[in-house]
Amino acid sequence: MAVPTLSSESTATAWSGPSTLFAPSDASLHSCYSCSIPSLLREHIVPGLFTMDYLRKLAFGTKVETLAPGKCITVTSSSVNAAKIFIGGVEVTRPDLFNNGFLVIHGIQGYIAPLSPFSCDDGLSPPLVQPAVMRLMMRDAILRLRNNGFSILALAIRVKYAELVALSNMTIFALDDFSIFSGSYSYISSVRFHIVPNQLLTIADLERLSVGCTLPTLESGQTLVVTTAGGGGAIQPAAPMRINYVRIKMPDVMRNLKIAVHGIYLPFPRIHPSTTPAAGTAQSFEQGMFGSSGAGDSAAASSACAALSEEDGSCGMVPVPPVKATLEVEDNHYGL
Repeated sequence: MAVPTLSSESTATAWSGPSTLFAPSDASLHSCYSCSIPSLLREHIVPGLFTMDYLRKLAFGTKVETLAPGKCITVTSSSVNAAKIFIGGVEVTRPDLFNNGFLVIHGIQGYIAPLSPFSCDDGLSPPLVQPAVMRLMMRDAILRLRNNGFSILALAIRVKYAELVALSNMTIFALDDFSIFSGSYSYISSVRFHIVPNQLLTIADLERLSVGCTLPTLESGQTLVVTTAGGGGAIQPAAPMRINYVRIKMPDVMRNLKIAVHGIYLPFPRIHPSTTPAAGTAQSFEQGMFGSSGAGDSAAASSACAALSEEDGSCGMVPVPPVKATLEVEDNHYGL
């Protein structure tokens, strides 16, 4: 009877994406005489697919928000190779009972005690008043980025949580940890320049943009520019897409309902619109996606990037109408 009751609750049905259920036995649920079964079950469901292998990779004490807004379960493990996984202090005894690619179910030894309103407090997150879905998606992104070689970006998202959680969605261009520690340190101080706010752009969306299309960033007055369109053109049909002359290295590194992350070879250099741009060549995101063809600009960009380096994905800083490349030396310390 608990499942139909749960499905009728608006809080539970607000989330329709992939989920993981930590399933207590019927006997343990019936032993909690004072518990509200629908409320208790919401605290046993988390958005996203958390298989046993994935749970073992999480850092000790990782908090994952449940379908009960503002309440998190804590993932811990035994000290020996994470042989045993505990969710809210309750051992997972029957891992991966069910997995159809949309729902994962793990059997647990008992039920998770009712969660505190402060269970998500980790000292970094602001009070839990922001839209619930974005909070969930940011936590999902942080976990997945951390486990896939993007720990610096995961930390940046945590530090900028208050600003990012207010967005409707976002697209992030990211350097992996190895690239940053190999010399691309400028990415750390310019993360906001690599985030496109309120637009969820997959690689398919990006490749539809024409040369000269601009994308806003979190840095006021600073935009990104498509300098080589996806798929190239007649002159260079196989040319990969470039933004601010930098090639996309790993498209769709991570994507969920609110956040898309693409890996790039280098931090984006600063380029500025020409003071006297040719009429009709500068395009907004909407124009680039749905408007003019920009054939002349595409040819110019392809020519400018003919001598690109396939190893680092960079392109010679040759002006492309209607933009000219100028490296900007920043004297500020914002960023992380």
